Parts: sequence; C-alpha cells; structure tokens
Amino acid sequence: MAMASFRLGLATTFLLLLLLAVPSLHSTMGEAPRASFAQDPKEDPAYRTYIVFLSPPADADAMSRKAHRQWHKSFLPSTRTEFGETRLVCSYSAVFHGFAARLTEAELALVAKLPGFLRALPDGKRELLTTRTPSFLGLSRDEHRFWSDAGYGRGVVIGILDSGIYAKHLSFRDDGVPEPPARWNGTCTGLEESEETLCNRKLVGAKSFVGDADPADDEEGHGTHVAATATGNFVEGASLPGGLGSGTAAGIAPLAHMAVYKVCSTQDENSRCDDSSISCGMEEAIHDGVDVINLSLGSQVNTTFDKDPIAIGAFNAMAKGIVVVTAGGNDGPKPSTVLNDAPWLLTVGAGSVDRRFDAEVEYGESLVDGEALVQDPAPVGLRPLVYDDDDCFNFEANNITTKNKMVICKAAGDSEVQASIIRSLELSGATGVLLIEDEVLGYTMPLRDYHSYNVIQINSFEGRDLMDYAKTLNPSARAFFSGTVLGVEHSPTVASFSSRGPSRISRGLLKPDVLAPGLNILAASAGGWSDSRSSKFKVMSGTSMAAPHVAGVVALLKSAHPDWSPAAIKSAILTTAETLDNGGGPILDEQHDDAACFAMGAGHVNASRATDPGLVYDLSARDYASYICGLLGEEALKTITRNASKTCSEVGSIPEAWLNYPTIMVPLKNTPVTVPRTLTNVGPAETYTATVHGPSWMDIRVSPDTLVFSEPGEKKAVNVTVTVNGGGLKGTADGDFVEGSLIWVSTNHLVRSPIVAVIGLPDHGL
Repeated sequence: MAMASFRLGLATTFLLLLLLAVPSLHSTMGEAPRASFAQDPKEDPAYRTYIVFLSPPADADAMSRKAHRQWHKSFLPSTRTEFGETRLVCSYSAVFHGFAARLTEAELALVAKLPGFLRALPDGKRELLTTRTPSFLGLSRDEHRFWSDAGYGRGVVIGILDSGIYAKHLSFRDDGVPEPPARWNGTCTGLEESEETLCNRKLVGAKSFVGDADPADDEEGHGTHVAATATGNFVEGASLPGGLGSGTAAGIAPLAHMAVYKVCSTQDENSRCDDSSISCGMEEAIHDGVDVINLSLGSQVNTTFDKDPIAIGAFNAMAKGIVVVTAGGNDGPKPSTVLNDAPWLLTVGAGSVDRRFDAEVEYGESLVDGEALVQDPAPVGLRPLVYDDDDCFNFEANNITTKNKMVICKAAGDSEVQASIIRSLELSGATGVLLIEDEVLGYTMPLRDYHSYNVIQINSFEGRDLMDYAKTLNPSARAFFSGTVLGVEHSPTVASFSSRGPSRISRGLLKPDVLAPGLNILAASAGGWSDSRSSKFKVMSGTSMAAPHVAGVVALLKSAHPDWSPAAIKSAILTTAETLDNGGGPILDEQHDDAACFAMGAGHVNASRATDPGLVYDLSARDYASYICGLLGEEALKTITRNASKTCSEVGSIPEAWLNYPTIMVPLKNTPVTVPRTLTNVGPAETYTATVHGPSWMDIRVSPDTLVFSEPGEKKAVNVTVTVNGGGLKGTADGDFVEGSLIWVSTNHLVRSPIVAVIGLPDHGL
C-alpha cells in the first residue's frame, strides 16, 4: 500500500511540474510538423535515451520486477513519445536501481526534480572488440584429465552479451550436454523456425534488447564467433576453405550451457552497442541465473566507475557470485589504453597461438615468410615483381602494368579500402599480391580473408628487404603455400593491437589481468553457407576473441569448484598464468622485446593449472566497497553498490594497493612501501615459502616468509614491503616502472604474483 502511494505521489508531482513548467515544452510537443512523426526517434535530436539512476525506497529489494517497472513508468510524462515509440527502454533492478528512457532535455529536467532521482547519463556507445586453442591452453581429451574432471563445463551457464547468434551452427548442437540446472530461469525469444524453437540443451536462452531485432540475426558474425570460442561443442573435421586449420573445433567449455543476449546491432555498416541495451542484457542475465558473463565490448575511456553503467552492473553481478569477463581493448600498443578496468572485472588481453597458415615468397637469393588465409594448392611460378613507393592506386596512373605480375602493396589502414585495392589488382590480371603490414604491428599478423588466391601478408620486418629488392633491375619472385604449421616458436606473443595498461581510472591496479589467445582465432561463422564444413568457420582477431577463452576457463573452474567466489576464480587464473613462451624464454611483445606487465598482466592463462592453484587471494563485495571509498568516495559507493544507506565509515576506506588483489602495484619510492595481503588455502595441508625475484635495485621483503596451512579454507595474513633504489632507475626499460614478483612455493604448488613499482603513482600515505 505504501508503495502504491509512493508511485501515485510521483505521478501527481510530475503532472504538477508539467503544469507549472515553461509553455515551450507543451508547444514543442503540440506543434511539431507532421513530417517529423515519420522520423525515427533515435535520429530525432529532440529525443535521446538517458539512463536514470534512482534512490530506491526501503522495500525495493522485496518488490517484484513488475512493481519496479510500474514505479519506473511513474517518472515518465507518458508511455510513448510523440512519434509513437515506447519511452521506457529498459527497467533495471539487479544491475542498479533505475531505468533507461527516451526523453527530451526539458522532460529530463522535470524528471530530475522528482523524489528519488539521483543522476542521469546519456546513453553511451561501445564497440565490438574484434580449433587450436584448447590444446594450447593445456586442454586435451587425450592428454589432460582436467577437461574431463571439470565435466567440460557441464552445469554452468555462460551469458554472451554480443551481436546475436546463428543458432543452427554445428557448434551449438546439444550432443552430450545435460539439461540446464533447475535454477535456470531463462527463456528463448525470437529463435523459432517453423513453430519449433532453435534452442536446445546447449543454447538455453536467447533474447534481444535491440529494438525488434531477432537474437538469431547476427549480421556481424561477432556473437556467433565469441559464443563458439567460449562454449562451442565438438565439431569434427572443421577447417577453413582449402583445409586450413583442419581438426576438431571446440570451445573451452564445450559442454557448458549458453544464453545469448543481443545487445549490439549493425546499422549503416557500423556496429552499435548502447549502454542501455548492454545494461538491460546484464539485468536479464542476472535474473535468468547465469554463472559467467562474457562482454567482448569496449567501455568508455576516462569514465570513473560510478559513471559507467556497465561497471556498476558488473559489480552487482559479482556480488551475486557471477564472474564477468571482459575484453581489454584493441588500441595497443599505445600505453594507458586498457578498457574495462574495474577490479571486479576479469580483463583480458590478446596473444598469439602456435599456429600459422604459412606461405613463402622466394626472390633473388632470399626467402621471406608470410601467411595467407586462402592458399592455391599449386605454387605461383616465377613472375615479374612491381612495387610503387606510395600505394597500389598509382600503377595505372604511372603507366605500370600489373598483368601477369606479382604486386607489392603496403597495407592500407582501412580493411575495406584494402579489399577494394586487391580486387582492382585481380581485375587487372595481377597473379598475386604481397601485402606488407604496418610497422606498428611488428610481428603481429591479423589475417584477413580477401576471398581470392595469392594474397600473402608479410610483416614489416620481413618485408623491408623485399621492397628494397623490388627497386632493383628486373626483379622477380615466386610463391609457395605450406598450409597449416603448428608449434610456431615464440608462442604466445602479445598482439600489437592488445590494449596496454596502466589503467587511467584505477592506476594502482595492474590491468589487463591476463593474456589469452586472440590472434587469428578459428571459430564458428554466421554466414557464407554451403555444404562444406569449411564454409562454417572463419578466423577473427581481437581481445573480443581472447575474452571468451577466459570465460570458458571460468566455466570449467565453476564446474570443478562451485563454492569458489568470483575473486577466488580470478586469483586462480592469475597466479597460475604462464610467463614463459613455448621455447622457455620470456613472453615477447609484438616487436619481440620482453613483454612488460602492462602488456600481459600476470601472464598467459593456463587452464589445467588454474584448477589447482594451492592458494588464492580472495575478495568479497565489502572489500571492493572499501576500495571504492578510497578511490572515489562515499557517493560513488552508494551508486555502485546501489545502496543509498551504505557509508564509508561502515565499510572502511583503503588505498588501491591494499586491495587483496592477486597482483601488486606500489608507488616507486626509495623508502619502504608496505602493503598487506591475505592468502586462503584451497588445497591440502602444506607449507609455503616466499621467493622473490626482481632487479638488483628492487628490494622485496615478505613477513612472515613462511606459511603453514593445516586445512582448506584457512587464511594467513602477510605484509609485502618494496623499496627501490633511485640509482637503479637508469636501468629500467622506459623509466616509469620496475617489475618483480613474489612466488609462494610448496611441494606441489607455485603461486605467483607480479609486483610493479610505478613512478607517479599516488601513495595515499603508504
């Protein structure tokens, strides 16, 4: 009864405000030209979607979703805009208290005066961050027991918030997949064909939050690829055209369930992922009962967590035991470009795998290695070689013929422009294109399918001598295609596009968290259908491809350890990550220099080791609340935790470095800096001894340096003290940070934490 009175009061207040408002609002709505009625309100500048945060009444958590929706409607001047569009875009109660609605600025000003209003944010836009990998992560049906011991992810539901799903793909069959858990509340909407749903025991939920779009309408193909990478079922004989990458395709958790939430659409050839849609998808996923959420989407840069709806929603998902895995961004190798950097998110960078689609070019007395997605089974015989210093558009203008010749091109920044260039060269009769990649990519080679033979991509290092040779008298070259090559050395390496830390928002925490395969990943395709299985798979690159690998690992850990918290799962993945490549040397970056911590986080994920970490650095929602108080203050605490009564005096306030994170960052000082950590035993009774590593000018001390655990669940507190000798700073790579590590060693376990001392990091009195 009290709730009904409260809603009535809001509606009455809004009507009074409308009557007292400046007449221009009524005039604008009543006298709009008739032609404007036919306009899409999303395109009309008078209306804009806002995400409105509310302070809920005391009994809000006991209200039904229907009651929340009615309460939210009471804030709106009408149910529809003047163009007939529904005003209420989404109603939120799980990710935060509030709603998304279409409002004019004048209407928003009136809403802002109503009791319960806290803040409104304009709807933001985010980007989609775009066979071999299970074995590369230590998973194999023949060699490792962990995959089978974890039931291949059985009983775990992964929520995929993305561009939709091609549900009929072979990867989404439900062979061997059990019924979803009894707690599952999700449904399938829009996946009917001939009155029969396309959902099954594998695909247990599908909904769209993009207008009237069908969740099965995956024009981008991004969501289908991501879903298959995380949890695609086993598909024998998968390959690219020509048999490249042939083998058994499988996601990392192949027998887990998945639920798809379409939150992105393609409009005018541009991907659009609105914050309101993403938040709505997250809201539904929480209510449905997912265990893991994968977000291969880019967040807003330089937005504090209390003003980021996705970070707020992810916090409340985490508080309910859901692990939220996110892509770290594709703006590398520039520093401080990492996205999705809240500590309660598991932020993933992209690395390579040990597979190449090999092609070779022989010229003069030399041989250069390249790669090609489409390979001619017959070698290209010796052909004249032509090259223009500027670009490939000038051949005709400069009266240079390309017929029956091999052409060298520098890669264009725009992939569509590049495809157009290659198509024109094919039409001119060129027998092959040697595409030299940009120097900033280094050894990274994101492969692109130009749907034709004889396009060979070559990195800039290999391409320099080739371009010089092409300027000599009568140059010529021939091409050979070697197909799929496994066991490529220096794997993994950090992909050039993978965004780097440090975080701009939370500078005291190491981001990205971890590295996973994200370069040239073969997984399900949403288009290009024929009777051949090779047409049903494609290669994509990006941190979008890296995140679902980790989401799959999380699902395996959830299945094997259902009682572990999201923070314990994250800690297990980070402290067991690999820091060495397949040759036993340090993981390298795109230039083949040693990869810094801000490129790879704790290292490269190793799924089979993560199931048995020995010790974990655990965290609760309250611990994160103390961190929020120290970083952003009490108002941010209330917003992020969606609890208007929560105070910093209640939860405490700590500096970033004190958060019980599995990685450690401190200000770089020549006086001691001490931070606390607490370790929880998740293994057998064991004794652990601290071992520290770092350059000679970095002194790391741990107290106590020996921990004796007698039972699972036992906790031990330690202090880690870091001192950096100022004279040693001349030896650092770029003068702004120094890296070391702390490893807890027992008979059966190694628990590693990177330690990073950073110049200019706020010390908060440390």
